[in-house]
Amino acid sequence: MLHKLHRISALLISLYVLFHLTNHVIALYGVEAHIRFMEGFRPIYRATLIEPILLLCALFQVGSGITFIVRRWGQRRGFFDHAQAISGGYLAFFLVFHVSAVLYGRLVQGLDTNFFFAAAGLQPRAYPIFFVPYYTLAVVAYFTHLACGLRWVLQKHLSTQFLNRAAGGVMTVGFILGLTIVSTFSGTYYPIALPSEYCLNKC
Repeated sequence: MLHKLHRISALLISLYVLFHLTNHVIALYGVEAHIRFMEGFRPIYRATLIEPILLLCALFQVGSGITFIVRRWGQRRGFFDHAQAISGGYLAFFLVFHVSAVLYGRLVQGLDTNFFFAAAGLQPRAYPIFFVPYYTLAVVAYFTHLACGLRWVLQKHLSTQFLNRAAGGVMTVGFILGLTIVSTFSGTYYPIALPSEYCLNKC
């Protein structure tokens, strides 16, 4: 039952992640394009009924994911089995840290947690040595966990060779996407002028 609830919760979160990552890819076309897409999407995921459900799903994913890691400690075999546990562990860390930071920014600092909120830590005068791997690994971990989960679900229906190649392909896409998003928010493709309220250090 816990596995089934974990998958249902993961599906709900993935619907949000799909739009969230799309939003970040749109940033390739500029800050204004990113914010415009985000403002059109926000009324959905910040709706009174939907946002609490997403937050509860995130908490449940963290708790159930850690439970699975602990239960199967020392029992995992093979690359994908270990990759699923490692990526799940990182996602649990990221969800706790990132959701807490966003809620703190919104509710305590009174910031609009938009493009500039995410880009702030990636600027040269801020803390890119932490935030570059932090964000990149989050995208890699998500695609890795997704690939390993689907590989496990489909193992009775498709050949191991095909599933291994497909999982490897999905993980590669995650790595490329993670680097692309972080490069964009770092100011690689166009200059980013942070408003003063977003500066973590001297702008």
